[in-house]
Amino acid sequence: MIQIDALFKVSYGLYIVTSGTRDRGNGYVSNTVFQVSSEPAKFASCCSKENYSAELIRESGSFGVSVLKQEASARLIGTFGYKSGADTDKLAGMDLRYGETGVPIVLNDAIAFLEVKVQETIDVGTHLMFIGELVQAEVLDEKADPLTYLHYRKVKKGVAPKNAPTYIDKSKLEKKSDGVEYAKYECPACGYIYDEEKEGVKFDDLPEDWECPICGEEKSEFIKL
Repeated sequence: MIQIDALFKVSYGLYIVTSGTRDRGNGYVSNTVFQVSSEPAKFASCCSKENYSAELIRESGSFGVSVLKQEASARLIGTFGYKSGADTDKLAGMDLRYGETGVPIVLNDAIAFLEVKVQETIDVGTHLMFIGELVQAEVLDEKADPLTYLHYRKVKKGVAPKNAPTYIDKSKLEKKSDGVEYAKYECPACGYIYDEEKEGVKFDDLPEDWECPICGEEKSEFIKL
């Protein structure tokens, strides 16, 4: 038996992983960036095989990691977490720095960044795990706290994108009839649907400063369907 709630007890950070070049770059939100070796310092990151970024990491042989601050904007997370780089230039208008390998690095809402040169790629199922040696790292904000996946879920009420390693299709889980009536609310700006039954939290119980996880629209603007 697998109790899904047990998986939410595993702690993660929340990052923007980028790759590509000055001419063609992309990035995605990841909660699976971790150090795997100390000498030399090596890091790993997982990327869905369906992500446009997977192709870019393979081509460039490197990736950047932006460590997001706790107050990172919903619009930033929405851009990199819920849009496809094949259809949208996610890096347009972003504050960027290009690393030693030429990889673009997002500085918006970042408190630190890493640059990794890929040495090994492992097929782990739905995702590819890229493992490489750290070639550059810099702190951008000494005082701000990093954004964790727990904070993103509990405080920002965000959910994992479909291509995330931790994504859970709640529609496939066994549901118990508890007699509670659920509703759906639509963001008028981007069309995102907040489904109370899937999220497990009534819309009215969300904090008043909650924002659309896709575009940052205010809670008060949502329309009940």
